[in-house]
Amino acid sequence: MFKKILLGVGIAFLALIAVLVIRTLNYGGVPDTVQQVELPEPPAISADTAARHLSEAIQFRTITLASGDPRPGQEGPWLELQAWLEETYPAFHAAASKETVPGGYTVLYTWEGSDPALDPLLLMAHQDVVPVNIGTEGDWTGAPFAGEIVDGYVYGRGAMDDKGSLVAIMEGLDALARDGFEPQRTILVQLGHDEEVSGSGAEAGIALLKERGVSPVMALDEGFMVVQDNPVTGGTLGLIGVAEKGYVTVQITVTAEGGHSSAPPRDSATVRLSRALIALDETQMDADLSASPTSDMMQVVAGEMGFVQRMALANQWLLGGMVESGFAASPQGNAMIRTTTAPTMLAGSAKENVLAQRATAIVNFRVHPNNTVQDILDHIGEVTSDIEGLEYAPVDGGIGSEASGVSATDNRAYGVLHAVATEVGGGAPVTPALVIGATDARYASAITDSVYRFAPSIVGPADLAGFHGTNERLSVENMGHLSRSYAQIVMAMDTPEDGE
Repeated sequence: MFKKILLGVGIAFLALIAVLVIRTLNYGGVPDTVQQVELPEPPAISADTAARHLSEAIQFRTITLASGDPRPGQEGPWLELQAWLEETYPAFHAAASKETVPGGYTVLYTWEGSDPALDPLLLMAHQDVVPVNIGTEGDWTGAPFAGEIVDGYVYGRGAMDDKGSLVAIMEGLDALARDGFEPQRTILVQLGHDEEVSGSGAEAGIALLKERGVSPVMALDEGFMVVQDNPVTGGTLGLIGVAEKGYVTVQITVTAEGGHSSAPPRDSATVRLSRALIALDETQMDADLSASPTSDMMQVVAGEMGFVQRMALANQWLLGGMVESGFAASPQGNAMIRTTTAPTMLAGSAKENVLAQRATAIVNFRVHPNNTVQDILDHIGEVTSDIEGLEYAPVDGGIGSEASGVSATDNRAYGVLHAVATEVGGGAPVTPALVIGATDARYASAITDSVYRFAPSIVGPADLAGFHGTNERLSVENMGHLSRSYAQIVMAMDTPEDGE
């Protein structure tokens, strides 16, 4: 009997191994549902000229600091940038109409297509930039608002975020107009004026399009790129943002008796607040690796992994805990798989020898598409239910913004972007991904289900370090990639989709 049991266990073990191996060998690669698109040849575009134009655009100090910027009397740089666009890209401006969205300095261009039955294509970028930290100007290789070109890179605030894309969109469209391109599908270009503080301009622009009944075949904004030495595979990987996280900030308040610090209680308001923050940090919201886009990304990158890693990805029914731990080991990976919890501001007593009667913490949550804002509020309540005198509510009574929907990867829009990313990345794998920050694209979900976040360029860790930091830069080569790719996207999307 014992031998039979051992034999049965052995057979079961071998069967398990066989299942793991077979699933591993059959797992990975680009899903069959991604459309294969042959990209058209764009008109001739000079990377050097595009880089010089980016240099000029950087010199307009369109800096936003707070909601409501630019404030009255400070709109000069925005108006100067827009006048420069008209002067620099005359062919596109002759082909398209231009309007300023009410309530700000967001610009909306319309290049009318010959077939009004086709849904338009919407390209998005933003004019504003973040400031440079006072005292760090001398740390830059090229002065932050001079647009200097040094060793093949354009340096300056906004080079990557987001004047590189803005200028490249104009380069591509102006080249098409000069080349005699006549679109069947209307092309819309929206240039937001305050993405870095609120995105109210983009929100108003999208609301205007919604009022007009416009439903784009695709909305394309900034987001991901082709990334070298990426943290997922260690190699080169094209990332197309098909969704972005939501955002809610919650104030947690604990009240208790105050008094003199010479006779403190064991469970003061500050101590209780600390317990609440530790509980939230130690009890993170659940991850769901089976949901898109994380599941799609794992399938694509599996082919770039070693056998053991690939086996874990292919057999999450057994090894899901290992996969989740791997993602959670880094802040970036953890942010991709769950709603994140970040205490950012604390307040208590006004004096060192006075006990706080109200201790407060501001906690910022980035909402994963698996969750809602209400899920987060429920989670806070569950985790802190045993803490006396604790209350919580969204800051200023707001409810934040929900995560976006997840855009499809089986339509022509994604197929075109996949082809462009593959070309820019020299054949590197391309995957859908979740954008963990916020972009103006979140508003476009109100008028289309096909919202993507991708700038067709190839960057490395040193380039990414410049985002909102010192030495923000974009290579001259990338200005060529971006400009040609935007032209290719317009041309490739001009073909009517099935059913249009």
